[in-house]
Amino acid sequence: MRYFLAVAEEQHFGRAAQRLHMAQPPLTRHIRALEDELGAALFVRTPKGAELTEAGRTLLAEVPNILTLTRRATEHTQLAGQGMLGRLDVGIFTSGVLHAIPQLLARFHTDRPGVKIGLHNLSKAGQIEALRERRISVGFNRYVPAEDDIVVETVLKEQFIVALHEQHPLARKNTLSLCDLDNQPMILYPNAALRGLAQEVTDAFAEERIALVVEQEVEDVITAMSLAASRFGVCITTASAANLKLPGLAYRPLRSRRLRHIELNCLYRKGDTAPALTAFLEVVRAFRRQSARMRSAP
Repeated sequence: MRYFLAVAEEQHFGRAAQRLHMAQPPLTRHIRALEDELGAALFVRTPKGAELTEAGRTLLAEVPNILTLTRRATEHTQLAGQGMLGRLDVGIFTSGVLHAIPQLLARFHTDRPGVKIGLHNLSKAGQIEALRERRISVGFNRYVPAEDDIVVETVLKEQFIVALHEQHPLARKNTLSLCDLDNQPMILYPNAALRGLAQEVTDAFAEERIALVVEQEVEDVITAMSLAASRFGVCITTASAANLKLPGLAYRPLRSRRLRHIELNCLYRKGDTAPALTAFLEVVRAFRRQSARMRSAP
């Protein structure tokens, strides 16, 4: 199109070739190839140079649009290659959206507003399956099992806390231990097939030989905290759950040999070098370094 536009504006093959910094024969071949592809003559040779045919004038009217679309396609392709355009599908879970995940997504969106973010609320098993089926690019979860085709990275480590009603007798204590929870009605979550927080809590009680009384087993943190606020029992949860400010609900730090901290992980396909994912992982790693510095600060 640039060759055609030069000849159309100069009305002379020789002058057009000089303008394009090329020899005339290659230019002539390009124009003939374009005519052959379109099935119509674009120029008529004259003693003074070349004049546009009716077909040539019709094409000339479309050239600015064609060149604009070409430039736009080039720019968008380059931006997509730099991770500035495209789509990032993210697997999330309920308690993960209470702290770190929204911050990560907000930072990424601020840096790369041209990337569309799709959120998918999936279980741990669902995220692994969605990664393999390429329905998501990255997921977030806890206690992710080792898989040969999945990479797992730590995002941050959180402390364990206990959620209970503010008028519960244990709420008078500043810190709670597992011994304090002996024979207390407990709310466990998530009630899922793959190993998670509920199994960790169960193992911790068994390791310290403390009686675990399970009052309710639920699927998500919001239900668990709502039941704790309604005096159904107490619940061991993560520090980020304290962002749920439910009426009547109190939180206390937990002291335990086994339940010291819990990791939030991100998981993605091994070998996936998609630019948007690569850029997002840079945000995740910067967040992890910042969190580690804050944790180690006096």
